[in-house]
Amino acid sequence: CKETLMFLVRDWSFPYEYNYGLQGGMSFLDKRLQVKEHQHEEIQNVRNHIHSCFSSVTCFLLPHPGLQVATSPDFDGKLKDIASEFKEQLQILIPYVLNPANLMEKEINGSKVTCRGLLEYFKAYIKIYQGEDLPHPKSMLQATAEANNLAAAASAKDIYYNNMEEVCGGEKPYLSPDILEEKHCEFKQLALDHFRKTKKMGGKDFSLRYQQELEEEIKELYENFCKHNGSKNVFSTFRTPAVLFTGIVILYIASGLTGFVGLEIVAQLFNCMVGLLLIALLTWGYIRYSGQYRELGGAIDSGAAYVLEQATSHMGNSTQAAMRDAVAGRPPVDKKAQ
Repeated sequence: CKETLMFLVRDWSFPYEYNYGLQGGMSFLDKRLQVKEHQHEEIQNVRNHIHSCFSSVTCFLLPHPGLQVATSPDFDGKLKDIASEFKEQLQILIPYVLNPANLMEKEINGSKVTCRGLLEYFKAYIKIYQGEDLPHPKSMLQATAEANNLAAAASAKDIYYNNMEEVCGGEKPYLSPDILEEKHCEFKQLALDHFRKTKKMGGKDFSLRYQQELEEEIKELYENFCKHNGSKNVFSTFRTPAVLFTGIVILYIASGLTGFVGLEIVAQLFNCMVGLLLIALLTWGYIRYSGQYRELGGAIDSGAAYVLEQATSHMGNSTQAAMRDAVAGRPPVDKKAQ
């Protein structure tokens, strides 16, 4: 076992017996851990086995932070209000505790705890300690299992997010929607496998709810990645003005042809439609430039997308019909008897 245990004694009032700090604390601890015959058997067992349970057992004696801290209702954490000897001992304690040589990777249920995972444990424990009464052991176990699953889900979500960022995030170029969906399925499965393989408490049934929540979060991330990827498509950016401009050109030509053949009413109708499309194009440009009237801009985009979709659908159907006719071949034409 590589765990360490430190007894931190604050408000130590007997520096004349044991000095403040680590050295005085170790002397005090050695005396307190002495095994004597008149002690209860359980107390003797604790003293005998404490060093076998921890690789390092230390003790640090801290003085009182000062009467200003303890009695003043106006104390707000200012260092000037804290006793100087308390601050001096803190300057010794904190570097010792945070010394890289003394820090070890924490493990829970055999899995190393990351900083993000540790945050989930803090949240779970804070939740059950908010009441006035101490939590039951069962509540502590359930909170640990919950934090354990949340940490595993957060780690799996990071795997999915980081992999998708490498594919289509940031300044990455536009990616085909089919390839993006393929990568999504691949990285989603990778994240779910990571979640399932991670050691968790509570059993499979308990973890199933967190797996479902993870899948929902991955779905939301995928939708955001699709929107971000779509914004990189140059044609998507200029789709609306291209559709409107094409419509203006077609209607203008149609107006000229119908006017040439004498269909003045139809030509005027086409001219009105050209004017409406021109107004829509100018309005769309103003909305994109100013950022105002976004609902109207969305309606224009939706209308242009619908027209483009219908035109593409008709063109696709016509092409497929022509290809079927070409493959099947035309039926022979019956010749009339001479």
